[in-house]
Amino acid sequence: MDEKEAQQLKNRLIELADTAYTQNRYTYTPFLGLAEQQAYYAVEREVAYAGVKMEGGTPLCERKMIRFGDPGYEETYPITAVRIFPKAPKFAENLTHRDFLGAVMNLGIERDVLGDLFVDENKESGALLFCHENIADYIVENLDRVRHTNVSCKREQAEFAVRNAEPARIFVTVSSSRADGVISKVYNLSREGSREMFNNGRIFINGMQTQNASCQLKEGDAVTVRGLGKFIFYGQTGVSKKGKERVEVGVFGKQR
Repeated sequence: MDEKEAQQLKNRLIELADTAYTQNRYTYTPFLGLAEQQAYYAVEREVAYAGVKMEGGTPLCERKMIRFGDPGYEETYPITAVRIFPKAPKFAENLTHRDFLGAVMNLGIERDVLGDLFVDENKESGALLFCHENIADYIVENLDRVRHTNVSCKREQAEFAVRNAEPARIFVTVSSSRADGVISKVYNLSREGSREMFNNGRIFINGMQTQNASCQLKEGDAVTVRGLGKFIFYGQTGVSKKGKERVEVGVFGKQR
């Protein structure tokens, strides 16, 4: 997203906040990726008066809608989960995230009505796609093939839990809780490789892009490394004999 597009998005967010406040109703953005969400953080204080919440479908989701408004009643986000699964699992290909997403977008659907897509390790379960409520039936009725594999689609219940939603808990030993050091250990990168991720804008902490490689992670911080995955920092659990910190993290795999 270039500077002009970022400014247009900021203006749109301010407009949605004003509409929600003056008309006393909820307004929603399309699904926004992590990079687009930075436009919100740039105007966060300016729109806070309207009441703001973000939702993607589950806590794992990174693509989220922003909802403005505080009209005194609760309203369900227009987000639906659609399961895409092979009709004959025995003969299904090993389909990837790109395969599923490409097939959905080949229906002529824009990316901003699509949230996160999770591919299950079990081929029979296929993939789970979060999307705008208005497009769910169209996907269910029209998506019948992913690559050479015939598929079916169905809506999932709103409370559906993503398989393997719990992260894999691991322990790593680091000099300190500096973000670059923890990231290099979690993803087996050199310290320089980790810093390059920061310089290239691929690090997001609690949804906010940061280039501060020396920032100290705090308990509960959610760290996304674009292209590698996401982890939750649970904090220090002890000190090694050499005086290094032993920290625990919960690692999710590649998702989006």
